[in-house]
Amino acid sequence: MAHYEPPKQNMVGQLIDVIVLVVLTVGALFVPVWLKIAGAAKSVATPVANPTWETLGQTEAQSAKYEALGYTPETAHDLILARFDYSFSVGALLAMIAVIVLYYVLILRFSDVEYREVISEKFGKE
Repeated sequence: MAHYEPPKQNMVGQLIDVIVLVVLTVGALFVPVWLKIAGAAKSVATPVANPTWETLGQTEAQSAKYEALGYTPETAHDLILARFDYSFSVGALLAMIAVIVLYYVLILRFSDVEYREVISEKFGKE
C-alpha cells in the first residue's frame, strides 16, 4: 500500500494564499466599521439637559474613574447614555442565512471531492 503524500504547493502559491487570507480577515473585521454598520449606537434616546454624575446615574467610584480618564459629565453624557440598537431587517437576516448555507454546501462539496481523491489515491479506483 502506497503512502499518501499530499500535493506540493510552491512558494508563490503559499504567498498568494497568505495575502488573500489576510485581506479577507481585515475586510471581515473592518469593512463593517468603515461602512458604519457595526458598533455602538450613535444617538442618545433621552438626553439630559444639565448633566451631572448623579443625573447620569453614576456612583462616586464611577465618576472618579471617568474624571481620571479626562471626562466631565458633559463630555461623558453621550458615552454613558448611548444604547445599542438591536433592530434588524428581515432581508439582511435572510441574506446572511443564505450566505452561511451556501458556504456550508460549498465546503461540504470541496471536502467530498478531496476526500474521494485521497481514498482513490490510497486504495485505488472505486
